[in-house]
Amino acid sequence: MMKLMRAPNVVIGQHWVNVLAAAGIECELHNRYLSGAIGEIPADQCAPELWLVDERDEALARKLIDAARNGPAADAPRWRCAHCQEMLEAQFTVC
Repeated sequence: MMKLMRAPNVVIGQHWVNVLAAAGIECELHNRYLSGAIGEIPADQCAPELWLVDERDEALARKLIDAARNGPAADAPRWRCAHCQEMLEAQFTVC
């Protein structure tokens, strides 16, 4: 296993775990519950951390998380749901 990065908070960390899992990349979110220990433990040691199960996934994992951080480009095209035919903005990936 290898530490990939720290997340700013648990919610974003779990989102990144979900993004990687959707791409077939196994990872774990560590330090989920340490925010309550800040003060007793240094704050930089309490941040949620993403750990990859297989370090060979590092490059792809970083690319996917960068894309998740930035979201779609402002001029990204809308798309049509194949089921209901509704037009959706690019930031929505599921209807």
